[in-house]
Amino acid sequence: MTGREGGYVVPADPPNAVGGLKKKGAGSRSWILIDSSGQEIILDVDKYAIMHRVQIHARDLRILDPLLSYPSAILGRERAIVLNLEHIKAIITSEEVLLRDPLDDNVVPIVEDLRRRLKPVNANREDNGDGKELAVHHDVETGEEDDSPFEFRALEVALEAICSYLSARTIELETAVYPALDMLTSKISSRNLDRVRKLKSQMTRLTARVQKVRDELEQLLDDDDDMADLYLSRKLAGASPVSGSGAASWFLASPTIGSKISRASRASVATVRGDENDVEELEMLLEAYFMQIDGTFNKLTTLREYIDNTEDYINIQLDNHRNQLIQLELFLSSGTVCLSIYSLVAGIFGMNIPYTWNEDHGYMFKWVVIFAGTFCAILFILIISYARYKGLVGS
Repeated sequence: MTGREGGYVVPADPPNAVGGLKKKGAGSRSWILIDSSGQEIILDVDKYAIMHRVQIHARDLRILDPLLSYPSAILGRERAIVLNLEHIKAIITSEEVLLRDPLDDNVVPIVEDLRRRLKPVNANREDNGDGKELAVHHDVETGEEDDSPFEFRALEVALEAICSYLSARTIELETAVYPALDMLTSKISSRNLDRVRKLKSQMTRLTARVQKVRDELEQLLDDDDDMADLYLSRKLAGASPVSGSGAASWFLASPTIGSKISRASRASVATVRGDENDVEELEMLLEAYFMQIDGTFNKLTTLREYIDNTEDYINIQLDNHRNQLIQLELFLSSGTVCLSIYSLVAGIFGMNIPYTWNEDHGYMFKWVVIFAGTFCAILFILIISYARYKGLVGS
């Protein structure tokens, strides 16, 4: 089916949505659309069609370009939430989710979670009809989630996925770092040092990624106006019905806009009737995942401190070895000086110079040797004693 903005739209059955895209071989321009009724559509359209559909600017869509290195961001626009969290690049409206690159190995679990969490209540009851206890429990959870606006449920899926992903990467790094550091402390070698160096580089990069997500959530929590921009259902319920008619003409094979607006209005009626600056519901949602990502950040901080402590311990060991080498060098230098004096005496008496006092005095040889050796030994002891007195040599 051809759209007027260019590209084509491929409807997909929920179980085979990703599989159908794989056959098409759509690359970085592929999107998967999941609406509030649980229907899925595979889109292969250009950026202008996406911009027209969700009413965002090109600069916002450029943030989701995988070829450009943009930091993690959660941006609230008039009719959409632009979400760029690591590998999760999505556009959330009050009635649908557009997720980029659904074939990516890290994105496939998110698609499955969106299918499960955004499925209507009636569909969940039919799926769980065989097990009564499971069905009742699942219906309760779904009912609680259904009280929240659609965009909050989709945002929660994305936040849960990115927090779980970063937490898993942190746990993997911890299981690799601690044994490597213990091995390095037991034996300092080039191989162990290189292994720890690579792990430390990985930890630095992961810490920067976690800190960016954490800072983004903290920035949202600190600004009520930014959080209010994420209430798409509230803005949709308060807007004129005619204002959305231009974008509504391009929606395909989905429930009517009127039913969606009424459903969004019912979901956010309590908020609309109250203070428009009331962001308590979203604040609780963001705080929960901020605490989770902050816990991951604290784990990485603890890991960095452990690495720094290990480095300090290794430096202390190396300093101790250097001190031992200096002491050994002092002993050797002192012995060399004493032996040089002894060699000087031997050199003097070894000269071919006639000594009148040497005639008929054979016993002088042993006294000269004994006196010179004793003098050198006493000199060596004096040098070492002075070094210990000054603290240059350990006792």
